[in-house]
Amino acid sequence: MNLDFSAITPSIPYILKGLEVTLKIVAVSAIAGFMLGTLLALCKIARIRVLNIAADLYTSIFRGTPLVLQLMIIYFGVPQMIGYDIPAFLAAVLAFSLNSGAYMSEIIRAGIQAVDKGQTEAAMALGVPYGKMMRNIILPQALKNILPALVNEFATLTKESAVVTVIGATDLMRRAYIVGGETFKYLEPLLFVGLVYYILVIILTFVGKAIEGRMKKSD
Repeated sequence: MNLDFSAITPSIPYILKGLEVTLKIVAVSAIAGFMLGTLLALCKIARIRVLNIAADLYTSIFRGTPLVLQLMIIYFGVPQMIGYDIPAFLAAVLAFSLNSGAYMSEIIRAGIQAVDKGQTEAAMALGVPYGKMMRNIILPQALKNILPALVNEFATLTKESAVVTVIGATDLMRRAYIVGGETFKYLEPLLFVGLVYYILVIILTFVGKAIEGRMKKSD
């Protein structure tokens, strides 16, 4: 086996342009997923049975089916029903947000339930409205507890973002595949992209550990 990275060297800037697409998809999806996950978590701990069932069912469906299937349904299936095409970027963001929200909901619920129940009881005894209590007392403490887990989810999202190549989004993977087709060398660009993903995940893992270490010191 002979690896010749010189053949793809001129194409490296082209491949790296896909990094912007990858990071945009991941960043927007992570923010939307966090917001959705928070809403689902609140539904799961609510004392309304219908909300509990709906949130648990949503989580079960999106955690129990492949992400690539969800992506393809949104990109190929939904336009069939609505009669309009969905841009690859939007389809990717929707799929990742909906999927990530299901996973984040479990993380956020665990964080909320880890907060001392005495604080909830005290706030209710003082007549603090539920929404204000969650926003100003419970959620900030829960977020502090789950930050490392959220960073890990962000790293997972970064790796999984490679599947957007199946719908033609010009991310890192797609550009590596295009370069492979032009140079008739697929292994080299794929190895290069693998290194880029690895570096991204290592950075996120380091950030997660740093946050966790700082939190332990503050405690």
